[in-house]
Amino acid sequence: MELGHQSGVDWKKLFAQRGFRFFFAGVFVSLCGSGMNFAGVTWYVLGRTNSTVQVSLLLILMTIPGLFIPLFGGVLIDRMDRRRLGMTLDIARGFVVAGISALFFLHRGGLGSIYTMVILLGVGSAIYWSNTNALVQEVISSGELVTANSAVLIAVQGGLAISGGLVGFIYDRAGIAGILAIDASSYFISAFCLYRLRRGYFAPHVTHRIDLPEPLETPLAVAEETSMPPLIEPAFEAGFIGEFREGIHYLRNHPNVLALGLTYACMIAGVISANVLVVALTKDILRAGATGYGLMESGWAVGAVAGGFAAGFLVKHIRPARVLMISLVTLAIGNALFPYARWLAIATIMHGIFGACRALGGVLTQSAIMTAVPRRLMGRTQSTFAVLSTLMQIMMSFSLGWLAQYSGLPVAFALLGIIYSGAVVAAFRARSMARATATVEALPG
Repeated sequence: MELGHQSGVDWKKLFAQRGFRFFFAGVFVSLCGSGMNFAGVTWYVLGRTNSTVQVSLLLILMTIPGLFIPLFGGVLIDRMDRRRLGMTLDIARGFVVAGISALFFLHRGGLGSIYTMVILLGVGSAIYWSNTNALVQEVISSGELVTANSAVLIAVQGGLAISGGLVGFIYDRAGIAGILAIDASSYFISAFCLYRLRRGYFAPHVTHRIDLPEPLETPLAVAEETSMPPLIEPAFEAGFIGEFREGIHYLRNHPNVLALGLTYACMIAGVISANVLVVALTKDILRAGATGYGLMESGWAVGAVAGGFAAGFLVKHIRPARVLMISLVTLAIGNALFPYARWLAIATIMHGIFGACRALGGVLTQSAIMTAVPRRLMGRTQSTFAVLSTLMQIMMSFSLGWLAQYSGLPVAFALLGIIYSGAVVAAFRARSMARATATVEALPG
């Protein structure tokens, strides 16, 4: 796993970039609202149905659009200004959530409204997060990938930490309508932050000049794309099909990038589908209620923030591949043991450790992917990994919900440990190919 030259942990230098400050703020605010939405909706569905299978259905409906939308979404991300695309998606999702919130304020909302909202948000998210990951590559310096991805993850998990700590109290007082109203406003604020990120239209396939304060390095967005191999690439026809084929061709000829993508997909699938089990663990074993569930989510987020801060420091002293492997092995073994945590304090601490491991794994895999993939192909690459992750999430969400209800939580958590083990295998494969490539390049002639 290669990360190239990194300039070290310099938060002041990173946040000296005006565009990144607005980017960070937008992600932070957006995740505050989205975290409340997800936790509130999950608790609402479980309270109405008392069924983990129904919670699984909720997650499946949320992720199904991710099987189809990225097929053209990746090409869209690589065609148009990623900032404007993000703004459009934020505004559209804000109106959707505001409408559903109004229905609940008028006492006309129900499970049908929730499921409709979840599907529509899934459509937007299927493009939004791949677009966000691609946009990171445009607004940071090439030597600051680990620090920048750490900062983005801190924004995500910091937002989730705040929402996790507040969601139980807000839900008990304002109900699902109040939760959704807060989420809707967060989308509009996020869109405003993206609006202030920069000016003008920036197509990903065109080289642009972005003015940065001295003495910052030239960002990837204005650098020559030298990460493509010095071989003559086959010509692809213009249009959607040609661009789609180009993205597939790139991954087929870069198995190390594909292995990194599989590592990330397995990890994200495990993280998302685990929510089916965490809410059941909180309700049925810990018996902690909505407030306890909020504390569990806060524990995860706090751990993830700590992991984000630690990532830049660790990679300066320990090989990134070793940090990644330790994190993934901890997730695999720890989740298999999770249902035996019978006290809320212990469970919260364990969830915090899992959050830290997920943060380290996410920062390192995303940074390695951004090091290897050219900017003009980043949207299609990220979207392909999103499809793989979504497919795993759907299968895992249903399987975990069914096993939790009919075979018990220990069996379901054991299966979750297996999916994290898949991430370990993929990461090991990526490391092996990176070593083989380095050996070949070192040979004379």
